[in-house]
Amino acid sequence: MSNEPAFGPYDFGPTDSVSVDATQGFWPGDPTADELDFRLDDFEPADAASERAEESFWPGDLTVLAKHHTTPNGSHSFVIAHDRSITWGVPGEPQVAAIMVARDLSLNTFTFESSHHATLAFAQNWLVERGCPPERIAQVGEAFMKPADDLTVLTEQQIRESRTRYEVLDSHTSDFDPCETWTLTRDSSTDQAPIRVFLEEGDADAHTYTMREGAFADETTARNWLEERSSPLPQPPKYPDEAAARRAGVALTRSAGVSALPKTGLDARHVPPTETARQQGSRRLM
Repeated sequence: MSNEPAFGPYDFGPTDSVSVDATQGFWPGDPTADELDFRLDDFEPADAASERAEESFWPGDLTVLAKHHTTPNGSHSFVIAHDRSITWGVPGEPQVAAIMVARDLSLNTFTFESSHHATLAFAQNWLVERGCPPERIAQVGEAFMKPADDLTVLTEQQIRESRTRYEVLDSHTSDFDPCETWTLTRDSSTDQAPIRVFLEEGDADAHTYTMREGAFADETTARNWLEERSSPLPQPPKYPDEAAARRAGVALTRSAGVSALPKTGLDARHVPPTETARQQGSRRLM
């Protein structure tokens, strides 16, 4: 395993702004940078699971990519961060942490949920499903690698807005060459080649990355492809052509990257404190 902190196809550097309401220090882990504050002063965990979940994160290990605190009362916080501690663990484990904190303001208690993902888009999806307004976490800062093409933008939006469509079966993050991550999923919306692989590949020289979706008849075939890479990634049925991707990219650019999902997040309606903390697992391809 590399001793150099890395995050798959992404490359971080110094920046003053990560999203419209997020800040990121120098990568990796400048001790002079501001640490993530979960805003839990004067709050107690609502249950043992939330206490354990909060204690499992060391703020100094987290590089914030995007965050959002609900207004006006701040009952909920949503965070996406690179968890640097993962790079010292089992090779291939997902390194993007999605975190939600729900505060009961009448009891001064909180519940804490988290989940690790291989890619930013799946972490965004996890938070959107828990009430985060998508436009608040759809953008990250200048230090983050940029999508190389419109098809990447379109594929990421598809994941972000997919709700519970994709069941994540496995993932892998590479800290070496090839600089990539992949997420193996089952698409519940189709019976035709329902196993989908989302492959993200980075270009460090260009500071960009691509995201592509592959379709397979079964999990074994998909795993064999991931292991051998002896043929191009098979496109899913009705895969958008480049012209359609360009049109979608133009539309996304005009909307300043804001998700097309309706505003049904916690800023628009009240959502009670969530269930006890849980973390989505992922195992390395053997």
